[in-house]
Amino acid sequence: MTVEASEFKNALQLWASGVTVVTTQSERFGLQGMTATSFSSVSLDPPQVLVCINERADTGEGIEESQHFAVNILTAKQEQVSNEFAGKASQEDRFRNVSWSQGKEGMPLLDDSLASLECRVLQKVKAGTHWIIVGEVNNVVCREGDPILYYSTGYRKLTA
Repeated sequence: MTVEASEFKNALQLWASGVTVVTTQSERFGLQGMTATSFSSVSLDPPQVLVCINERADTGEGIEESQHFAVNILTAKQEQVSNEFAGKASQEDRFRNVSWSQGKEGMPLLDDSLASLECRVLQKVKAGTHWIIVGEVNNVVCREGDPILYYSTGYRKLTA
């Protein structure tokens, strides 16, 4: 027997996680991006990561078409970026209000993020309401800064 959704949600709120913006660019859908906290490394050799994307998220359609995506790890100064990419703003407005550049693999990289990982889709697995997308990391850009965390329905910062 599974637990109630509210019970599960309450438990997961106790898990602190980093915050990312997953981006892609495709011919049909153009620039797309969304905030995601479901991100993890999978393998060091070969380098692989995974992201979980709700089946209703339009960014998933762009990833399906392009077969590429980038994971942008946000800094403590990017709370507004996280909110914008998580909110109801249009895809055009999301990218208009943030500094970004095209990566070596053609994906949009957020210039002020802590790190950006460009990936090629290796596998896509349906799990409940989400797609688990495993990507091979083909380009990494690291920058300076401190990460932002999400914990108990709010943003947090690391303290020394």
